[in-house]
Amino acid sequence: MTDVATPNDGGAPAAGKSCGTCTMCCKVLHIAALNKPHGVWCPHVKQGKGCGIYEDRPHECRKFHCGYLSSNLSEEWFPAKSKIVLMADATGGITAVVDQSRLEAWREQPFYRQLKSWSRELLAANKYVVVRIGKRAIAVLPDEDFDLGAMEMDEPLVIETAPGPAGRPIYRARRADPGYAARASVAKAPQK
Repeated sequence: MTDVATPNDGGAPAAGKSCGTCTMCCKVLHIAALNKPHGVWCPHVKQGKGCGIYEDRPHECRKFHCGYLSSNLSEEWFPAKSKIVLMADATGGITAVVDQSRLEAWREQPFYRQLKSWSRELLAANKYVVVRIGKRAIAVLPDEDFDLGAMEMDEPLVIETAPGPAGRPIYRARRADPGYAARASVAKAPQK
């Protein structure tokens, strides 16, 4: 994956980029410390200007890094314009959080083509691209997208692979079953 096209979790804005008038993260993200749900403007946002409690903002807000700002993506991806907030997830994958006022924004070009490209690149490293619209999660895979319904941001999903035509893998996504996290942590534990 190239730095030119991929949002990262470094947080430092790329040359020439700033939030400017964008406050989209203050709408689309859930902020537990403020009891703010997805898709609702934060009561502290000064739309078009920024956070009204910036110096005292919650930890969730402090640790957020906008994928657009820390990338070299084109101006089309500017969240106030695209209605898509990009961020790295805990696994190193990419989450695209979409404003509910424009539900299908992620399916428009150039966004959908880029999400599919990231999906192909990330799967090789067992990472993935997820679109979030409120609590709804959609796994974006190379050949098909899987609507997984309502999921928490930290709820795991599973990508399964099967052999396909001409040796090309076929990918499927599903929600992890309840015991998945416990089994995964045991499988990663060092053997004695």
